[in-house]
Order: sequence, then structure tokens, then C-alpha cells
Amino acid sequence: MVRILRGLAHKYFSDEEAVILFLLLVTGTVFIIWFGAMLAPAIASLIVAFILQGLVSKLNRMGVPELIAVIGVFVVFLGVLVGFIFGLLPLIWTQLSTLAGEAPRIIRELQSYLEVLPEQYPHLVSVESVNTMYQQISAEVGHLTQWLVSFSLSSIPDLVALLIYMVLVPILVFFFLKDRRVLVNSFARLLPPQRPMMVRIWHEVNLQCANYVRGKAVEILIVGGVTYVAFKFLGMPYAALLSLLVGLSVVIPYIGAAVVTIPVAVIALFAFGWGSHFIWVMVIYGIIQALDGNVLVPILFSEVNNLHPVAIIVAVLFFGGIWGLWGVFFAIPLATMLKAVFAAWPVKESPPPPAIAE
Repeated sequence: MVRILRGLAHKYFSDEEAVILFLLLVTGTVFIIWFGAMLAPAIASLIVAFILQGLVSKLNRMGVPELIAVIGVFVVFLGVLVGFIFGLLPLIWTQLSTLAGEAPRIIRELQSYLEVLPEQYPHLVSVESVNTMYQQISAEVGHLTQWLVSFSLSSIPDLVALLIYMVLVPILVFFFLKDRRVLVNSFARLLPPQRPMMVRIWHEVNLQCANYVRGKAVEILIVGGVTYVAFKFLGMPYAALLSLLVGLSVVIPYIGAAVVTIPVAVIALFAFGWGSHFIWVMVIYGIIQALDGNVLVPILFSEVNNLHPVAIIVAVLFFGGIWGLWGVFFAIPLATMLKAVFAAWPVKESPPPPAIAE
């Protein structure tokens, strides 16, 4: 065992830079786990600034001065944020509240659908399984309704904190964009003066994560926007709420689309019944998912190292277990970053020196 550990240490940590980088990664991970909730606005601002930096760099290459590019991109971001807060967010909240109010009727209709299944398919569906499914759905809908009803004066402290975050995040985003080089140089002074390995790994991680995160942001906007237009054209109720879910589902490949298909199908079923309209909704939804996976994703992520489906599932389970919903949301970017680090990590193939005999 000692020989194996010595071999691994020699192979992956024979370089002094590798040891320093490993300690930095461990320290940063522990710091985020302990203080992540407290620093959530700063982390969110850093991610947003990282996404917007791509637009700033493109404007720089077109000859636009950096300060003008930063101000222009920030104004666009601020406009989108204000539009989301005062336009889309109230619409989504209204539709969510309406959906919760109609939950009893939906449950009754669902029960009538489920009660017929054991009679039509006695070999596939039993009465006990139908009752269990009905109880689980009723419990989940009840929890959602209770949460919406309890959102009253007791939530004022959370609203105040949210308002503070909504002010802090744009300010931090602006300064992260404006003083990016100053902040990076300040951090670089803490590192060894000669760091070719760290520079190589940083470039690889920056390339992979930048392409992935910015590509996902564009994919969310395109898929969510196209879904909203299609659902509105088809007369689908709760179009804004469902299109938001469909757009966010692309963050978690395979799993997200499978999970979001359930509410889309259920709401379409209760809105239109078993008919041609329901079939059209599901066909259009399937076409959107197919175009996303076979056309949009290859275009946006041609330069990104794709993860294996097993790696995606493991990343979602691992980071979701650590950070809950936020861990699920950022599981794929974190896994992409880890893959980029491993790909650029120096590996020494020569055998380790023999152990000194005692």
C-alpha cells in the first residue's frame, strides 16, 4: 500500500506547483462549503460577470474601448434583470399561484384517470400502486399549496434580504467586469512567480468553463424563448412557468428534460384531454427537445469536452448531496471544471526513486 501511495504521489505531485495548486483547490473547496451561503451574492455575481466577460472581450476585439464595452454590457444586463424582475417574475408567480389554486381540481381529475388504469391494464397496474401514486401526488401538491399560502408577513425578512441581494449583485457584477485585471493580478501576486503549470491549467479551465457556462446561458434563453412562443401559440396554460422550467432543464442534460416532461404532459392533459391538441403539444415539445440536443448543443458546445452520461448523473448526485438544489444546478459546470483540471494536470511517467531500506 505504501508503495502504491508513493507511486501516485510521485506521478501526480512530483511538481511543486502541483502541490501548491492542490492545496489551493482543497482550501477553496472548504471555504466555499463553510461560507458559501454567506457569500452567495458574491459567488452569483462572479458567475454572472464570468458570463458577461465574453461579450466584453468580443467588443474589445471589435475596437471598442474596454470601459465603454463594460458599461454597454452592464447596461444590457441591467435592462434584462429589470425586465425579468418586473415583467417575467410577476407573471410566473401569478401562474404558479393559479396552478396551486387549481390543484384540488387537478387531483380529482387525476384520481379519475388513475382509477381506470387497473381496469384497463390489470396485468401492468394494480389498485395498490395507483393508491400509492395518488397519495404521493396529493402530498406533494399539498406541500406546494401550503408553501404558497404561508408566503405572507412571515416572509418579509426573506424579502428584505432578497431586495438587498438584488442591489448588491449588479454592483458587484459591474466592479468584477471593470476591475477584472486588477483583481486577477492581486490574486496572482499570492502565487509563485514562476508558474507555467498553473497558467496552462488556468487557460484550459477558463476555456472549457467559459464555453460551457456562456453556451448554457444562450441555450437557456433560446430553448425557453422558443418553448414560450410555441406554448402560447398552442394555447397552453401556464406557458411562462412551463417555458422557464424547460429552459432551466437544459442545465442538467438527460435528467432535466426527463423530469420537466412530466409537468408539461400533465398540464397539457388536463387542459386539452386525450385528443389531437394534446398530441400536438407533445409533438412540438419533442421537436424542441430534439432540435436542442441534435442541432443547438453541437453548435454551442463544439469546443467543450462533453461529459459521459454516467459522469453527469454522478456529478448531480454528489454536488446535489453537498449543496442541495444549488449543487444540482451547478453540478455540470463543476464537473466540467474538474475534468479540465485533470486533463491539464502534469503527470510524470518515470518510475519513482526506490525506497531507502531501513
